[in-house]
Order: sequence, then structure tokens, then C-alpha cells
Amino acid sequence: MAQVSVSINGRQFRMACEDGQEDHLMTLARELDGRIEGLRVKFGEIGDTRLTVMAALTLADELGEMRLRIGRLEAELAGAQEAHAASADRNKSVQAAVAAALTSAAERVESVAKKLNQSTGGNRVALG
Repeated sequence: MAQVSVSINGRQFRMACEDGQEDHLMTLARELDGRIEGLRVKFGEIGDTRLTVMAALTLADELGEMRLRIGRLEAELAGAQEAHAASADRNKSVQAAVAAALTSAAERVESVAKKLNQSTGGNRVALG
């Protein structure tokens, strides 16, 4: 495990993280420190613990909103996938109907050609 020293709210903390995650942990610590500083600017000196709790609550609120948004997007995606599947089924049905119509038309053309060839006797008419 790697060790990283981060500064949050003017205090140094030694943190452990998985190897390769050092930069990510430092980025998270800077983000939290920035949030705490923003709250300090907004509300003044109201105590380190209170600022930290307020920062944690704002992060928890954002996380909750993101979870709701992800849930809505997942539902929307599922609906789009269902619509796509239904559209693909309709397309297959349309293709089958078109193929059947073309086959039927070809059979009628052949039938008409046979009748014409029979009615002309020895004079064959080449159609096609």
C-alpha cells in the first residue's frame, strides 16, 4: 500500500491507498479542502469540525442527486433499448412482408407469362 500526505483544512494527514492511486487521493483531498475553504469564506470561522461536517453533507447531497440522475438515465436507457428492440422486430416484420409481396408478384408475373406463351401458341414471347 502506498502512503500519501494530504492537507485538508490546514492539517496534514497521512493516508494509505492502493499503489497507483496516489494522485487520485491527492486530487480528492484538494477538492475537499477547496470545499471547506469555500464554506469558510461563505460562513466565516464557525469551527473546523462544523466546516468539515458541512463539506461532507454537501458532498453527500451531490452524491444523492447523482444517484437519482443515474437512476433516471438508466431507466431512460432501458426504455430506449426496448424501443430499439421493438423497432428491430417491426423492421423484420416489414422485411418479411416485403419479401412475401415480391414473391407473390413474381409468381403472378410468371403465371401471366405462361398464359401469354400458351395463348400465342408456337409464337413464344420471352418475358423477363
